[in-house]
Amino acid sequence: LGSLIVITTGHHMAGYTREEIQKVWEKGIIVSNDYKDEWRKDQCGAWINRNQYGNRQSDYGWECDHIKPDSKGGSDALYNIRPLHWKNNASRQAGRLKTVVTSEGNKNIVVG
Repeated sequence: LGSLIVITTGHHMAGYTREEIQKVWEKGIIVSNDYKDEWRKDQCGAWINRNQYGNRQSDYGWECDHIKPDSKGGSDALYNIRPLHWKNNASRQAGRLKTVVTSEGNKNIVVG
């Protein structure tokens, strides 16, 4: 049996296996093949670190985000899940993505 990790994202609680988390991670934007196992970018251009999954205390923490929210009929299928910096995920309103964190060079910056 695979291990199950339970995370809380806002009002939504979802459980993902390590394998599912890895598949979502692999959907992140690769900036350098040399560091693709450690560093990627989310859709907003924010740096995320593979080992910081679920860590809202980290500048590089990330979460599994539903592209189309559950509340709007979205699915838990992999095609509807993306890796997203936790601040960008937390800032979503009415299902819309708002860029709050992006990057400048090798650092994340707050823009919203």
